Amino acid sequence: MSDVLDELQWRGLVAQSTDEAALRDALGAGPVTYYCGFDPTAPSLHHGHLVQLILLRHLQLAGHRALALVGGATGLIGDPRPSSERTLNTKEVVAEWTDRLRSQISRFLDFEGDNPAKLVNNLDWTGELTAIDFLRDVGKHYRLGTMLAKDIVARRLDSEQGISFTEFSYQILQGMDYLELFRREGCTLQTGGNDQWGNLLSGVELIRKAEQASVHVLTTPLITKADGTKFGKTEGGAVWLAPDMMTPYAFYQFWVNADDADVVRFLKIFTFRTREEIAELERSVQERPAAREAQRTLASDVTTLVHGEDATKAVIAASQALFGRGDLRELDEATLSSAVAELPRVDVAPGTPVVEALAGAGLVAGRSAARRAIAEGGAYVNNVKVTGEDATLDPAELLHGRYALLRRGKRTLALAVVDGDAAAGARA
Repeated sequence: MSDVLDELQWRGLVAQSTDEAALRDALGAGPVTYYCGFDPTAPSLHHGHLVQLILLRHLQLAGHRALALVGGATGLIGDPRPSSERTLNTKEVVAEWTDRLRSQISRFLDFEGDNPAKLVNNLDWTGELTAIDFLRDVGKHYRLGTMLAKDIVARRLDSEQGISFTEFSYQILQGMDYLELFRREGCTLQTGGNDQWGNLLSGVELIRKAEQASVHVLTTPLITKADGTKFGKTEGGAVWLAPDMMTPYAFYQFWVNADDADVVRFLKIFTFRTREEIAELERSVQERPAAREAQRTLASDVTTLVHGEDATKAVIAASQALFGRGDLRELDEATLSSAVAELPRVDVAPGTPVVEALAGAGLVAGRSAARRAIAEGGAYVNNVKVTGEDATLDPAELLHGRYALLRRGKRTLALAVVDGDAAAGARA
């Protein structure tokens, strides 16, 4: 069980811990009950939470007992942001998001067998807690000077907007979570991102004062790219784990586009590949970079972890079909729609000339350029080469009755979309 700490360090999943030697001894004597908290301040978890979920899974696979906390109470407040106050969501919205996060988390841990994980909600111990009891039983253990010295609090106090008492109190609520799980479940280890170090220590200090006991904290580093820039931003925002906020296709594409300088590190952090497998993939990056074997492995593993094997197979089939290495007609409409979601598109009528569609979608500079592309053999509709300048978008050949995939050359794609009613009328 103690070997798991070495494994986590090798994978780049450890930034800080309260006492590494004591934590190593505790893990070796285990099993240790540990937890990580996830606040429903959005309707989905994202790539940053994924790091924590993978850490939880590594610890569970090593025989330790996992608690995943969804903050039905702390989500009503939200962890203080570096620059400004959060907009408080309604209780109804937070309850809905809590259910969504519970469903997402359940994919990552084993809740059956000899060492089942457990989902908990901090609203269970704060919902009926009175303000007087909170101040007497918890607040008395906190010193204002220590709370003011927290980095995030200090920065907010120096800003024009300051910090409200509501967000200032967040660190107490998080500390209380650790105390309650220590009492209820025997929890002695909390994990989180390194930006949460101050909040995590709040629980350590509270347990020391309230129970005269020593517990542990372990943080993961904030993931950045090799060039030092922030990891995990896309044109649409964060890398969300919910398929209705980021399609499995777009999710897969994010990972498959990892830079050679980053991919081996990401394989260590975000997959469960062995050291030997990752070493082989690293050699592939060095010797056969054009094959992008490491990137495809990374994308496949992470997409399967988050969305399941069937979704990954559908995504890979769609990726291949878009560029002529598979049958577009075998893709269901949902998979096709997600695969083409980021493509330029043009709305057309049934029977529109292909020349007009190519120009309207921006694949060529104009109709003359479209005719040249066709004459040179470089224009395709649904992966079929267009052979005549007078070709039209045949309603009978549309994908799912309304889509035509346009391609110029090998990799430049766009989508022509026919209004559903108009397409149905043309087919009739």
